[in-house]
Parts: sequence; C-alpha cells; structure tokens
Amino acid sequence: MRIGVMFPDVSGALMRHSATEKYPFQRQGVTARLRSLLKWNPEACTGCGLCAMDCPAEAIQVNVLDRKAKRFVFAYQVDRCAFCGQCVESCRQGALEMANDRWELAALNKEPFMLYFGDPDDIKTVLAAEPAGEAGIPADK
Repeated sequence: MRIGVMFPDVSGALMRHSATEKYPFQRQGVTARLRSLLKWNPEACTGCGLCAMDCPAEAIQVNVLDRKAKRFVFAYQVDRCAFCGQCVESCRQGALEMANDRWELAALNKEPFMLYFGDPDDIKTVLAAEPAGEAGIPADK
C-alpha cells in the first residue's frame, strides 16, 4: 500500500474532533424506552407471584406474609436481571414498571444489587427466616 493513498484519511482523522465523550462530566440524556431497575407498586400487587414465575433470570421473589392484609415483600436481584421486561408484561395488575432514570448500576460490592420492597418490619421478618446465603447477603464466616 502506498503512503500517498493513506494521506487523505490520516489528515482527515487528525483534523476532526474526537468522538470520545467526557462521560462523568458531560452526561447524555436517556431515552424514554430505556429499561432499567424495576419499580414496584405495593397497592396494586396481589402477591400472585406471576412475575417471579415468568422471570427468565430468576431475579424476582415474592414473599407473601399475609395475603388478606396485603403484606408482601418483593425481593429483586438487580445483578441477575436481564432487563427483558417479561415481569412487567406478565403482571396483570400493573404493579411493576421499569424505570428509565437509574441506569448507572456499578458498585464495588454486591449489597446494592439486592433490593427489598415492602414494609421494613416485613423485610426484617423475611430476612430472618431465610438463610444468609440465599437472602443475597453473604453468610457469616
């Protein structure tokens, strides 16, 4: 290959602006169709567990404490989620939706990737009943 053939491409690349974005300092807007973390509406939820059954990544667990009193704990493992939206489509009551505002999901440990939704006392009850390794919290050594 001759150098004269490459010269227009090289000179054009040197004169253009960089395509690199200065990410943390200049953030781009997100699209409305972006699928990110789940939002759970406890008032609409009936605790049927259809979302957990249809989740291909097994990232959802619905713990029913008292169906009549609508006491549920919704456990969501963000690091297992494929963000496919199948749970949202499967929910007949419309209790689930995917947020588009939280898409930066990096962390130094696994604790922020296990989310529990529900009454704080009910969450403590569920966490006390589950073995530490299964609840998304590392087992004590």
